[in-house]
Parts: sequence; structure tokens; C-alpha cells
Amino acid sequence: MLGGGGGAIGQFPLEQWFYEMPVCTRWWTAATVATSLLVQCQIITPFQLFYSFRAVFVKNQFWRLLTTFVYFGPLSLDLLFHVFFLQRYSRLLEESSGRSPAHFSWLLLYATSILLCLSPMLSMPFLGSALSSSLVYIWSRRNPETRLSLLGLLVFTAPYLPWVLMAFSLVLHGTVPKDEICGVIVGHVWYFFSDVYPSLHNGQRPLDPPGWWRRIFEARTADTGAQPINNEIAAAAAPEVR
Repeated sequence: MLGGGGGAIGQFPLEQWFYEMPVCTRWWTAATVATSLLVQCQIITPFQLFYSFRAVFVKNQFWRLLTTFVYFGPLSLDLLFHVFFLQRYSRLLEESSGRSPAHFSWLLLYATSILLCLSPMLSMPFLGSALSSSLVYIWSRRNPETRLSLLGLLVFTAPYLPWVLMAFSLVLHGTVPKDEICGVIVGHVWYFFSDVYPSLHNGQRPLDPPGWWRRIFEARTADTGAQPINNEIAAAAAPEVR
């Protein structure tokens, strides 16, 4: 029997893990792995994926607005770490945003738009790490009491996670991770206006999704939710067969 986002009995563990992820995280993770596989097989090249203002708005290569967020490099241990942190903290944020994906998708739209605007000024052609860092930062600030461990050696609370990852990246690559720093700044702006600002200004939440955006996703949720409910009613009414 299919559950609401939870996979089916008899699925392979990897398949079940994939379908248990909420929809935005699921397809972002799938696109990230698929893009790296295509590059590894030399079907496409990284030069076709990075964001360039001229390539997008002069040469009309609009796919770059998306591919810049899903390419983290070729198949490697580094890619594995990126996929792990991407799906883990994106999933936690999306699941905490409620049944409708309206709030989380609006967060993604905000973060991707700001990062695309900053990219030409900071010379960041690939923005996946920056977007992932934004989500990690927001999750870490919303879970200040959660204790984490890095490789079983370093124990710390969640608010230190973005800085630990930056230090790890600095040691691993030998360069200052400006994309991750940029992601933290973008994430902090969202966190401030979503979690701090409302308590200081009578509950006003300037970065909440507008009504028309919520209606798009709530209508879809209502449509997809009606069929399972009807099936459950029918199953309850059916006589038991022995």
C-alpha cells in the first residue's frame, strides 16, 4: 500500500529512501546525481551548465538558471558529501514547512534569485554549494539545541554547523569557500525576516509566500490528497475476506 510520500512495501531500500523524500528535495537530489553522471559519461560538459548572465539573457540559454544549482562536480567523495548534506538538511527543512510545499519552494525561489543576482559580482559560476549552505544555515539556527558530530571526533551544537563545514572545506580544498559564505549570508537574511523580525513587529512576516503562490500548491495538494482519502474510505467500508 502506498503511503503519503513514504514509498511502497517491497521496494528496494534505495528506492524507498528516494520516495520518502519530500518532492522538492527528491527532485533536486535526483537532478544533482543525474547531472554528475551525464558529465562523467561525457554526454554534457560543465561548460554547458554554469551560470553566465550573457549566456542566459543574450544567447537565450535559459537552462543555465537551473543547472548552476544541480552540478557539484564529477563523481567523487566530495560529491557524495554534497549530496548527503543537500538531501539531509533540505529534507528536514521541507518536512518542517508543512504538508504543502508552498513555503519551502518559496524559500528556494528567494535563495536562488538572490544568488543569481550575486553570482556575476562574486564570480561564482556554480551556485549549488551556496544554495545548500543557505538551507544548512537556516536549519541550524532553528535547531539551536541539537547536538551534532563530525566524523565522530568533534561534537558541537547545530548553530556551529555552517562554520564547521566551512573549515572542513578550507582544509579539504585549500581556498576560502566564498560560495558557502555567500550562502550563509543569504540564509541569515531569510532566517532574520522569518524567525526574528515577526516577534519585533507584531507578527509581520515579509518573506512569507504571497497568497497566489500558496493557492497554486494548496490546490495541487487538495487534488492529490482526495484520491488516497477516497481509497481509505472504500477500504474501511469493504467487508473483510477470510
